[in-house]
Amino acid sequence: MININELKFDEKGLIPAIVVDAVSKKVLTLAYMNKESLEISIKKGLTCFFSRSRNELWLKGETSGNYQHIVSITADCDNDALVVVVEKDGPACHKGTDSCFENKIFESDTLNEFSLQSLMELIKGRKDEKKEGSYTTYLFEKGIDKILKKVGEESTEVIIAAKADDKKETIYEISDLAYHIMVLMIEMGISLEDIHNELKSRHVIDHKVKQEKMTK
Repeated sequence: MININELKFDEKGLIPAIVVDAVSKKVLTLAYMNKESLEISIKKGLTCFFSRSRNELWLKGETSGNYQHIVSITADCDNDALVVVVEKDGPACHKGTDSCFENKIFESDTLNEFSLQSLMELIKGRKDEKKEGSYTTYLFEKGIDKILKKVGEESTEVIIAAKADDKKETIYEISDLAYHIMVLMIEMGISLEDIHNELKSRHVIDHKVKQEKMTK
């Protein structure tokens, strides 16, 4: 851990803060903090920035309700920029979008950006806008029973591959299972954030249990 006094604020007393979603890992916004707003952020556990246009402090979500709960704040190697990881209550952008970074300028033809969230969005797209010949659309058209059957089949395939101690095949089958689980999630209206929050709550419980065992 470093001290705030070790940070290098610019000639206007500001430091750039890149805000990242703790769940999706997506960059949400780029804002600025001064020493006072950073201290408020740490004290409240909520992002507080300095508005260069209004020349004043602003607590994100104070008027919109879209608070950003801070998970961590990390400085770069030169101590002149921050990455703030948050769990958000709503859209990060004042325009109502999830992120301020929505206007794509370039996209590689050979390199693909991948995330579980982007895969979830693709799967949801196959449900909302049926695509002829799509296996995912086929699953949604067949309904919950078909989806559950595939989840069961893929679970068995994982067990068989793991029992055979075949790492490559196990990875392949786990990927198949994960995909069908995500189809099930979309069908039932379950988000990655729902799973994240459930696992997070279990982590807290597990941490408390470990502490109790250590004190006995």
